[in-house]
Amino acid sequence: MSGTRRTATNVLLHTALENFYGAAEEMRLDENLIAVLGNSERRLEVSVPTEMDDGSIKVFKGYRVQHSSAIGPSKGGIRYHPDVDVDECEALAMLMTWKCSLAGIPYGGGKGGISCDPLTMSMKEKERMSRTFAARIAPIIGTWRDVPAPDVNTGGQEMVWFMDTISKMHAQVEPGIFTGKPISYWGAKGRTAATGYGVATCGLELLKVLGKEPASARVAIQGFGNVGSYTALVMSEAGAKIVAISDVTGVYYSAKGIDIKKAFEHIEKHPKKLLEGFAGADKVDYDIVTADCDLFFPCALEGAVNEKNADKLKAKWIVEGANAPVTPEADKILDKNGVIVVPDFLANSGGVIGSYFEWAQDLSGYFWTEDEYNQRLMHIMKGNFKLVWDYSQGKKIKMRRAAFMAAIQRVADVTKLRGNFL
Repeated sequence: MSGTRRTATNVLLHTALENFYGAAEEMRLDENLIAVLGNSERRLEVSVPTEMDDGSIKVFKGYRVQHSSAIGPSKGGIRYHPDVDVDECEALAMLMTWKCSLAGIPYGGGKGGISCDPLTMSMKEKERMSRTFAARIAPIIGTWRDVPAPDVNTGGQEMVWFMDTISKMHAQVEPGIFTGKPISYWGAKGRTAATGYGVATCGLELLKVLGKEPASARVAIQGFGNVGSYTALVMSEAGAKIVAISDVTGVYYSAKGIDIKKAFEHIEKHPKKLLEGFAGADKVDYDIVTADCDLFFPCALEGAVNEKNADKLKAKWIVEGANAPVTPEADKILDKNGVIVVPDFLANSGGVIGSYFEWAQDLSGYFWTEDEYNQRLMHIMKGNFKLVWDYSQGKKIKMRRAAFMAAIQRVADVTKLRGNFL
């Protein structure tokens, strides 16, 4: 297999490739398929010239990577962050391929973004940048080609700008080309909370197969954005005690448990300060990864649990809300310490399943109720968790390896069936 392996200096791409090659080797996957699936179909880099409010022009770098279209259109978010680069996008696109495959939805993997700091930009600057970016990637995206969605520092407003730009270029409404749109403009009820609901569902399903009641679990959640906040809300409503939460302002801990609804109310009143000043917990000066808890949800950025802090983890179970929050090196340490990890592309697939629901509704022009949306989402998430848990128990392998093997097999089978003609 050595001749088919790619190497990568980017940490996230290294993680994605190592997980893929490890699973492929254990599956004894054909080397030709390994060579194909170890590379992305397309990596696009564009310049995004943007007029700033002072009249100057700033040129940002934008990216869109399509890892696989074997099963269907590429699917994955667009993020705005200073650290965005093409290797990061490729790694995340590969993870999206496995996530969509495991979820059983008709998508391949894609990812994109702009290297920028949106927190320093005005709304008008972000709009001009977003519309230019949409125009630059327009040749490779489409309802049946590549369907982007929100990601870090993007949301419904950016999706509206994207959709409106492409619709005007095509002289027709293109609702199915982007997902994550507001309900008022071709969006789907339930989509906002879908990823967090899915992550929490995996946490609750894990407790169930372990014979634990939610009320007996002390939970810590890293990141209190869209994913982390709704994960916290669902877990608390199920009876779990949320002892620690965090965001960019710090870590907040309470042994008695944190009132998550009050945390929501605090952020609504202080959106720019986020959790800063939250009175419902004590602000502490240590890494939330080391918080005293039973169940840990890393719902921030990648690499949060690594070789430097994995041995300090007190949690017995991890459910990955973020993409690749546990490095391969940390995985080995956690495995040695007996920590069970529910992998990202199983746990946080609620978002892409929700995007699939929105896409299907846009194509049909018929919209579901929020209850219909949530019931279908929970049904799929529970079924996917059981599939991976039973596979891991039957093969006596970690859940991450089981999830990778199940996901890779589906893509490999379709790739082989279709052949190499592009």
